[in-house]
Amino acid sequence: MWSLNRRGPSGFSSSSTAEEVTEGIDGTGLTAIVTGGSTGIGAETIRVLALRGVHVVMGVRNLSTGHKVKEEIIKEAQNARIDVLELDLSSMASVKNFASEFVSLNLPLNILINNAGVLGVPFSLSHDGIELHFATNHIGTKLTWLMEEGVNITANSLHPAGAIYTDLYCHKSVVNAIMRTFVKVMLKTIPQGAATTCYVALHPQINGVTGKYFSDSNVAKPSFEASDADFAKKLWDFSMDIISPWI
Repeated sequence: MWSLNRRGPSGFSSSSTAEEVTEGIDGTGLTAIVTGGSTGIGAETIRVLALRGVHVVMGVRNLSTGHKVKEEIIKEAQNARIDVLELDLSSMASVKNFASEFVSLNLPLNILINNAGVLGVPFSLSHDGIELHFATNHIGTKLTWLMEEGVNITANSLHPAGAIYTDLYCHKSVVNAIMRTFVKVMLKTIPQGAATTCYVALHPQINGVTGKYFSDSNVAKPSFEASDADFAKKLWDFSMDIISPWI
């Protein structure tokens, strides 16, 4: 993690915002899917991509909330092109339906941002009998990617770096209270939290880059666990066994 005032090789730092890392970039002609765009980093990502001319397709669980986000963005950028589609990543049927709806729009898919996720939800199973965190944060996103299999793609992973107060903590009442107290002093803002996502999605420095991990809008070293090839193979095989009926 780069300190707030120390810029990394990309020219950006922990304090850079999503607008700053995409300044001067024209995304006209590109289409992006962003999952989990109703609040927080996802909503800010959609706002900035739309400001840069990208046609954004929002994949959200709550259509009403998604349309409200769209309306707020259009107030700022009247020419913004945003579609709102229903998507529940914990449901494989919902993922397939979302993919079909997207295809019906006859749009190219240039960017897929798997932003949606859950944290600290009391134990429960998804519609398909999978533990909810695993279903939403991993299986659902894997299925969206496999829907595009055969396309020449680059794939990168990222972390916004540091702690960012978003609705991801809504199921953690104690954490919620503590973070509300210290948010203004200790945590990144949402525009700062969305910076790495927007950087990886749009910045020309990333053209042709694949298989990398990013933090604070710079290439970073992943954890030991994330670099374990044997574990990755086991996870891949296990995941494919789960989703194979849906492919």
